[in-house]
Amino acid sequence: MKEEDVNRCQIQEWYPKFKSVSIRTFIHELPESFVQYLLDDSGPFLLPASISNEDAFPNRIHNPEEEEDYQVSEGSGDEAEALSAPCFPELELKIKESIETLGGAIFPKLNWSAPKDSAWISTSGTLRCTTFSEIALLLRSSDSLIHDLCHAYDSCSDKTMSRPPKFFLALRKWYPRFQPEMEFRCFVKGQKLVGISQREVTTFYPVLCEKKNKVEVLIEEFFNDNVRVKFESDDYTFDVYVTEDERVKVLDFNPWGAFTLPLLFTWEELEQKAREGDDLELRIVESRCCVRPGLKTAVPYDYLDVSAGSGWDQFLRNASEELQQQTKSPEAGA
Repeated sequence: MKEEDVNRCQIQEWYPKFKSVSIRTFIHELPESFVQYLLDDSGPFLLPASISNEDAFPNRIHNPEEEEDYQVSEGSGDEAEALSAPCFPELELKIKESIETLGGAIFPKLNWSAPKDSAWISTSGTLRCTTFSEIALLLRSSDSLIHDLCHAYDSCSDKTMSRPPKFFLALRKWYPRFQPEMEFRCFVKGQKLVGISQREVTTFYPVLCEKKNKVEVLIEEFFNDNVRVKFESDDYTFDVYVTEDERVKVLDFNPWGAFTLPLLFTWEELEQKAREGDDLELRIVESRCCVRPGLKTAVPYDYLDVSAGSGWDQFLRNASEELQQQTKSPEAGA
């Protein structure tokens, strides 16, 4: 993998080319001060002060007696200065305007990643945001975004940098009727589509068994007509969503291998398919017995039964491989 392959997968790079076949998105360059705020773990967890008096927890019940415990008394100047919340008024105003234009609700992501691991902390348990404060809460609480901020180029054979020179915040329109079973990850090797996997591998969706063949045809046609010529890398993955009226929308691009999850495949299988010129294959969770109970979760990975230091990505890789083995086993079709 080369740095240029990783760079092409940044949303601010690919979205302008695929805007007409993607979901509506506004992209804002982040000031370096906000990037440093996301990285800073030296002090208490403070959300930015909102110039609009927005609250990341609008439905919480305020208890003045408890809040007094967290107030700094007058006269403790050094401590008060250390605990003062940061403020990003220009960024907040731009984001507020974009959210209103996008219909009042969005989900955020940085150059490559969305803060999916911090959805548990939001009032809705999802990535749905309506204010700058809610966005800041998700970003600041996310461990997975450390990849974007510090480790995006770790797997590059020609690595010359640890982070991109600029970071961007993408605000993507929130669709309340989004159906997770209709999202798929597509694997491209040597500019050939070699595999498609159900994106949400923690659930069995009976409707996919009925639509499997049709979905495969739709995605393959979409790749040939809209992606293969426009995206310049030879090896990569891309995520798509198939709408109720059978339109395909591209959601994301990721590098081949490295930190990208192969889901219901293994990277070895995909490499072999490309070498041997096998026909395109779409894999889905075929039955309920192929689903690992308890895998679908929205709590911090510290609370999961994983080995020390393995991390969220490794946990998902292990779960994906286990799920794949279950799918292949004779008992899976019983």
